[in-house]
Amino acid sequence: MSNTHDDIEIPMTYGTYLKVNELLKLQELQSDPPMHDELLFISIHQAYEIWFKQILFEFDSALQRLELDDIFEAYRLIKRVTKIETLLVSQIHILETMTPRDFASFRSILNPASGFQSVQFRELEFVSGMKNPDVLKGIKLNEEERQRLEQRLENKSIRDALYEALQRRGFDVEALDPYEENSERREQVMNELFKIYDSPEDYFHLYNLCEALVEHDQNILLWRFHHVRVVERLIGTKMGTGGSSGVRYLESTTKKRAFPMLWEVRGMLKDQHHYGKARGITKA
Repeated sequence: MSNTHDDIEIPMTYGTYLKVNELLKLQELQSDPPMHDELLFISIHQAYEIWFKQILFEFDSALQRLELDDIFEAYRLIKRVTKIETLLVSQIHILETMTPRDFASFRSILNPASGFQSVQFRELEFVSGMKNPDVLKGIKLNEEERQRLEQRLENKSIRDALYEALQRRGFDVEALDPYEENSERREQVMNELFKIYDSPEDYFHLYNLCEALVEHDQNILLWRFHHVRVVERLIGTKMGTGGSSGVRYLESTTKKRAFPMLWEVRGMLKDQHHYGKARGITKA
């Protein structure tokens, strides 16, 4: 592999392939004089955005595989997402190596920027199925960013694709509003999902796919919770730089779930039910 520069062929190197020189120029400190911990803050958040890009790529690919009824490949890609998310949950705690005073030394230059404005994280929510158009009202967006988010709101989500895949396999389900109050139709859908959880050995790939999506949900919940605690350690009860109530606002996001019915269905299993008993297997 090689590049061409001014008609001279240059062999491909690690640095040129990954554009390391360009990458390392992107951490531009805004504090004056430069504050030591601002580089850490920028590096962590840029790393998050790179991983969000990868997660969205995998989710878009998983959506395509679900539409092709390739359940195993969709599961494999979503499991990759959950591995990345596990890393992201642990990564947030590197910020705790800053003292509140360290963060305060450059925090004011962030105004009115906020993590709430991460377009890719909003895309991640929307593609999972957590679609809230009101989010767009609270973010200053350029035209390209607004189009991306509006397209995500319009496009099929992973939750939609899951229920469509189940329909094609004979399950009488549909992607209802996950927070809809109890209704007869919701009960019917829950009973259909129960079949998968009651006999995972009979629906092996579907069960693994559903559990991978629950794991994704759990990882996002964990990330939100850990994020709240880290922010609280750094700023206490201060207002957020974007104008939010800070920790109190972040606390309010920790109840969001893309697949609440997959969480709820396991509560329908009887405590006395287990594989051996269900198959008439008894201990010698």
